[in-house]
Amino acid sequence: MEGTIVNFRRGRKTQTTNQMIIKVKDTDTKEKAAGLVGRKVVWKSPADKEIKGEVRAAHGNKGTVRVLFETGMPGQSIGEKVTVE
Repeated sequence: MEGTIVNFRRGRKTQTTNQMIIKVKDTDTKEKAAGLVGRKVVWKSPADKEIKGEVRAAHGNKGTVRVLFETGMPGQSIGEKVTVE
């Protein structure tokens, strides 16, 4: 599956750099997003390095998911494609 990084997980005055909100293709409900929990996610950087993560929870009602990555993500990753395995 393919997804797009939408933003960092954030609050009013903070942002968590190792957690990202991802919109997965063909997932448009909270129930479908909840079915992706536990799947692995890989983002490939422009320098051909891979940062791996895991879907932890659904986020909101429109099918986005919250992914916990192993390290902090760079700002250039926002808007980029990821693979959901």
